[in-house]
Amino acid sequence: MKLHRALVVIAALTVPTFASATEYTLDKSHTYVGFEISHLGFSTTFGRFEDVTGTLSFDEAKPAASKVDVTVETGSLETGFEKRDEHVESPDFLDVKKYPEMTFKSTKVTVTGKHTGTLTGDLTLHGVTKPVTLHVTFNKAGPNPLKPEILVAGFNATGTIKRSDFGITTYVPAIGDEVKLVISTEANAPAK
Repeated sequence: MKLHRALVVIAALTVPTFASATEYTLDKSHTYVGFEISHLGFSTTFGRFEDVTGTLSFDEAKPAASKVDVTVETGSLETGFEKRDEHVESPDFLDVKKYPEMTFKSTKVTVTGKHTGTLTGDLTLHGVTKPVTLHVTFNKAGPNPLKPEILVAGFNATGTIKRSDFGITTYVPAIGDEVKLVISTEANAPAK
C-alpha cells in the first residue's frame, strides 16, 4: 500500500503541468489610446479616443504567446477643441460615419527584455489593414490591492504609423503624415 501511494505521488510530480493564459478584459476607465501629430511644423496636436474595448490573453511565464484584440470607436475622438474634433471626424480624415471603428488584432509578440517586448498586429483604420508594431512595457500583474477579487495586468506601449498608408492624406505633409501612438492600459480578470 505504501509503495502504491509513493508511486502515485511520484507520477503526479513527474507529469508536466501547463499553466494557461489568463483572459483579461480591457478596463475602459484605465485605458488611454492617444496620438500626437505635427500641426504645420509649429506645434504638436494631442488627442485620444475615449471608447476602447478589447481582450488580452496573457501568461506572465509565456508572454510570447499573448494575444490582443482591441476595438476603438473613431467617433470617440477628443482633442480638447470641438471644431477640430468635428473636422478630424469628417470625410477629410477619419470619416467616422463610413468607418466607425478601428481594430487591432495581434499576430506576434517578441520578448526583448525582462519587462519589454514588441507587439505586432493588423491595424484596420479607414478601411485599410496594415501591420503595425508597438513597443510594449509590461508594468505588472497581480490582484488589485483595492479589490483583491480582481486580477490586473498593466502595460504601456508606443508606436508610429503613417496616416497616408491608411488612405488619410488630407493636408499631408503640412499636417504631419507620421502619427505617434501612446497607449496605457489595465486589463482585468476575475481572481481564481
